[in-house]
Amino acid sequence: MAEKIALTVEEAADFTGIGRNTLRQLIRGDMIPTLKIGRKVLIRTEDLDSFLVLNRNNNLRNPAEIQPLRQN
Repeated sequence: MAEKIALTVEEAADFTGIGRNTLRQLIRGDMIPTLKIGRKVLIRTEDLDSFLVLNRNNNLRNPAEIQPLRQN
């Protein structure tokens, strides 16, 4: 089976260990780019990896410390 290129919020939470609610707050705050299909929200694994690298050593529950991932 091929590796997924996008994950749901639940899958992204399992993949990263970040809580679903924290991920949803990051998405609402436009910190992580997403793709919305109807009610489903997908996060590209590439974007998720980049966001985590960009915010290494930052507290993701403190908005002042979060560096948003800008869409290209």
